[in-house]
Order: sequence, then C-alpha cells, then structure tokens
Amino acid sequence: MGNPMNIGPDSGLFQPLTIANGKIQLKHRIVHAPLTRNRGTPLHAESTVENPNRIWIPNDIVAKYYEQRTTDGGLLISEGIPPSLEGNAMPGVPGIFIPEQAEGWRRVVEAVHAKGGYIYAQLWHSGRANIPHLTGTPIVAPSNVPWDDPEERFAYAPPHAVTRVKLADHPPTELTVEHIKKTIDDYCNAAQTAMDVGFDGIELHGGNGYLPEQFLSSNSNKRNDAYGGSVEKRCRFVIELMDALAKTIDEENLAIRLTPFGLFNQARGEQRVETWGYLCRELKHRHPRLSYVSFVLPRYEQLISEADKQTFLNSWGLPNVDLTLFRKIWGDTPFFSAGGFDDKNVWGAVESGQCDALLFGRYFISNPDLVDRLRNGLPLAIYDRSRFYGPFDNPTIGYTDYPTHAEDL
Repeated sequence: MGNPMNIGPDSGLFQPLTIANGKIQLKHRIVHAPLTRNRGTPLHAESTVENPNRIWIPNDIVAKYYEQRTTDGGLLISEGIPPSLEGNAMPGVPGIFIPEQAEGWRRVVEAVHAKGGYIYAQLWHSGRANIPHLTGTPIVAPSNVPWDDPEERFAYAPPHAVTRVKLADHPPTELTVEHIKKTIDDYCNAAQTAMDVGFDGIELHGGNGYLPEQFLSSNSNKRNDAYGGSVEKRCRFVIELMDALAKTIDEENLAIRLTPFGLFNQARGEQRVETWGYLCRELKHRHPRLSYVSFVLPRYEQLISEADKQTFLNSWGLPNVDLTLFRKIWGDTPFFSAGGFDDKNVWGAVESGQCDALLFGRYFISNPDLVDRLRNGLPLAIYDRSRFYGPFDNPTIGYTDYPTHAEDL
C-alpha cells in the first residue's frame, strides 16, 4: 500500500492529476462522489392526487451544497441526474430534461466554478428500480422481469399515499428496439444540455443496478435479440450509449461509473469478470480518450456487510477479486475508485498504483472541508444517515448545515 508515512500533505492524494485528455488538471485527488440527496424543489407548488408533481428543480440550497464542498482545482461529481421523466426513480431528484431544470443546474455549476472547482454531471436512469406512480409512465427495463423478492417495497410511497407498494406488483415493460434508441437520444440530449449550462463533463452511471447495468446483468436481461443472450449482446446497450454520448459531447468530456461486483437493486448477474472485462476492453478500444473511469471496490456494498458480500464473491468463484484486471485494461485512462474510504484507510491507495483518485461520499456530506481535514490530519465529523435522503420539510438539515472544522471550534 505504498509508504505508510505518506499521510497528510505528503500523500499522493495531494499530487495533481490530469483528466479529460489533458484539458483539466486537478490539484488533488479527493473527488466528491455522486450522492442522491432528494433536495430539489417541485416544479409546481401545488400537487394533487389527480396531478401530482413529478418534476423537480435544483434550487439555491442545492447550489450551496456543492459550493460548500468545492476546492480550488477539486472535482465534484453531481448526484444522479435523470435524462427523462421515465428514468426518475425518486421524489426530490432534479432531472435535466426541461429548461427550468437546466437553469437550476447552471447556478450549481457557476457556484462551483466561482471557487475554482470542476463538476461533472452524472446521468442516471432507474430502469426497473422504480414504480409507475412516480413517473406517470410505464417502468422500462431490458426484460419484463419482476422483482425477485415478492415482499420488498419501494423506498417511497406513491404521491399523496402513505403505504409503500411492493415492487413485484409493478413489473417493468420490456424496451423495444425503437424505445432503446429513444432512451439513448434522451441521454444524449441531457448530456448536451449539461455541457451547454457549463458542466465540465458527463459521467454515465453504469452501475448500482440501474438501467445500463440491468442490460449487463443476466438476471434482469433475458432478451434473445441483439441486446441479450450472450456476454457480447448484453454489453451492446452500454456500448451504443457510450458511442452516442461520445459523438454528442466528445469522448474527452465523457466518463463512466461501473460496479462490476455490485448487488444493489438486485444486480445478480453471472459471468461478472467475462461481462465487465469484455465491456471495458471494447470501451477502451473504441474510446481511448475518455475523461476517466470510476469503479466501486468489490467488497464494498451499500446495504450489506462485507462478510455477506464475501459470500456472494465466493459463490461466483471470485474469493480474492480486486480491480487489478480493470486497472490493466484501462491502462493510461485515469482510474477512480470508491468504496468506504475514510481518514484511516485512504493513505497509500494512490502510491500503490491501484487507482489515480479516490471518491468520498458519506464523509463529504458531513465534512464540507473534507480536503482540508485530510490534508491537515483533522478529525472527521460523523454524518447523520437519517438525513441522507429527502424530501424534507427543512432540506438544509443534514445537508448545508454541517460546519467546517474552523467553524466548529
């Protein structure tokens, strides 16, 4: 893990890093991870049972959150931004498919740039991890595969209801080829809008059991056409989507996040190494100048213990797997890594060569000055998990009210 003495300002974390094919030079390697926080404002002040609000706008509080966590030469990745109403899986999540949303994101970008930071927009489509009550549209997925657990309920009750519904009661509609093309167009329009309002680049959310990963996963993709039935065919949607995005905004402005060993949202596909290995080799060949790639460590999982995750890895015949394979495939493409980093386990990761930059999520929430705290060996403030996911009557609590270390003295 490198020299254990390389902590604080002498760490490789505080060396510059070039991304975006040379266009952007970061001054350090501590990156704000994409974090859904559900703090948007409803488009319409009045929401009724007959006409519930389904569209959310980034507001001044959202802009303040990102501005607080911006450092000179630092990189932030936005929360997942739906490219369409159809892809929006939670209340309070601002999309980027109407002008009001675009203008809200413009204010966020301007706040980050004013402090010398950079910000990428993460584009996120929920696919089958959703219920039709929230979007007012059919739920779409690679295949009409219902949720595995007949009792699992969606995290949010439908609008103007109090009881959460069972996901298995609302199986998705299989995407037609024509609808796949439309979905790719939605992503491309969102990417272009994001670049137009000033985002420095785009990250495709290709993990966590959302739409792109649903195509990659054999348990949610049962197709037998050009988009399913083999490793290569299951990868086709993500490859076509990345091709289209690269053509729209140029590959140097484009990144992708992948979770090849993830379980979130019932990603239970087989052939993990074969599928994600093929995908990465194809993407590296087709798009050698991607801005960066972002991976979650194999043993990290959002909702289950490391021991339970190890049981899954063992069952796949991958007891000792790490990201080395993918690091090798991507070669000189900047390689980001996430997975429960804190002020104890972060040191030496860059020096060891396992990654070029580290993503922080939860500790960036509770420490707006996280970069300074790591640099100066200051203790990290504990986060309040109960305030992670809104909407809340007072959205600032557990969002923009965390003090810096200096303010807390």
